[in-house]
Amino acid sequence: MKLLGIGSRINHSEYGKGVVTNVTSKHYWVTFIENGLETIELDSEFEVIEAAEDEVDTVSFFDVESSLVQILKKWSDVTEVISIADKWKGGKLILEPGDTSLQSKEIPIDGFFHKITMVRDRLRVMEQKINSSKNLDEQEKIDLQQYITRSYGSLTTFNVLFKLKTQQFVGQKSS
Repeated sequence: MKLLGIGSRINHSEYGKGVVTNVTSKHYWVTFIENGLETIELDSEFEVIEAAEDEVDTVSFFDVESSLVQILKKWSDVTEVISIADKWKGGKLILEPGDTSLQSKEIPIDGFFHKITMVRDRLRVMEQKINSSKNLDEQEKIDLQQYITRSYGSLTTFNVLFKLKTQQFVGQKSS
């Protein structure tokens, strides 16, 4: 079986007409006119309207990108992209002083969120430096780690701002 190249046009009995946009070792990624992006098995039944004569590398761009992201996360201090929850985008934080003779302060919530995530990133870097330190003994590392964990716990108030629950602050778990 000869693989279709990217740009090949097909007609699928279930999804209709589409164009091959990626090829992996097991699937074609096809953008269909009526049904959007679908993955179909390489040996699926479909009519080839026009075959693109590309040499196909069965390692997809997605696979390469995923591997690169994992390597960067493991070996660099590049931080992940943290998104603010959609409901807060473009909003503002209003600080009202108890003294009514003073003016209130408005802060763009996106900027405030960025500052919060920067604090978290710096705590993570500190955590890595503590764990890899050759000058601290194990008990000192544990003690400092507990301070960092408590700091994360103090920041859980801001979890409402995060789009993804997996990126939120986590403090000490109660046993």
